Amino acid sequence: MAEAETLETMQPNPAWDAASYPDVVDTLAAADYTFKVWGGDWCGDCRGQLPDFAAALDAAGVPAERIDHYPVEKADDGSKVGPLVEEYDIELIPTVVVERDGEEVARFVEEEDVPIAVYLADELSN
Repeated sequence: MAEAETLETMQPNPAWDAASYPDVVDTLAAADYTFKVWGGDWCGDCRGQLPDFAAALDAAGVPAERIDHYPVEKADDGSKVGPLVEEYDIELIPTVVVERDGEEVARFVEEEDVPIAVYLADELSN
């Protein structure tokens, strides 16, 4: 079996302050969620947002086997190309899909008014 691809942008940001986000860390750690992350190391939004998200997952103790990386490239027409892009209807990156028992329970797409971890924790708390 081939080694899974990884996104460099999913290296945790060492400056991320987990103590400032205790509820976020607790929510991300609370259940057996699987985090599917589509991004591109070439993408400015991904480089800006994914390291903090990775740090949040790290602080929550989410094991690496529950974090799937899907490196995406941009086609000439602007569409995204990569693993499971069509199956998950990925149009913008970063996109993070949270699943529990194979069912999608939350999704972050490209940009919100709050960081990825905060957005997803809020969605998962509802």
